[in-house]
Amino acid sequence: MYTTPEQFLAASKNGFEAQFAALTALNKKAFEGFEQFVSLNVNAAKATFEESTAAAQQLVSAKDAQEFFNLTAAQAKPNAEKALAYGRHLATITSATQQEFTKAVEAHIAETNAKVISLIDEVTKNAPAGSEQAVTALKSVVGNINAGYEQLSKTTKQAVATLEENLANATKQFTQAAEKTTAKKK
Repeated sequence: MYTTPEQFLAASKNGFEAQFAALTALNKKAFEGFEQFVSLNVNAAKATFEESTAAAQQLVSAKDAQEFFNLTAAQAKPNAEKALAYGRHLATITSATQQEFTKAVEAHIAETNAKVISLIDEVTKNAPAGSEQAVTALKSVVGNINAGYEQLSKTTKQAVATLEENLANATKQFTQAAEKTTAKKK
């Protein structure tokens, strides 16, 4: 018995449906991440506006230059801490969204890979004599694609880890610089 065109059509249809479901899931994750990002920025902008207004009122009411500089120095550390908190929150949103994307993509690839292997196995059962080399070549191509994806996934995870480490180091350096600046002005 040979594999019929209807079997290929059914497999293609299932593949398209799986692709659509995966894209829908990824879009949902992206929208959720964007929604969190917008919420963070709206809250940060609102808080910054309120705090800037209060700080400006304090600075305007300063009686002399020394009080003005003391007020400015007193605001430096809290402002630096707020900037760091914002950066950490943004990094958390980005990291969580990236992890959700990775999970969704890996699950989709594993499912698609299983379907492709199943289809190849079905086709090879019904392959005519003498087609062993073509079947072997097809399996080799699928194996190479999987190996390439695994390497890309590994490299991407390493890049994300490096990015997170660099962000942590930058945050630490910024905090130390802000603390030194605040300590010098006191």
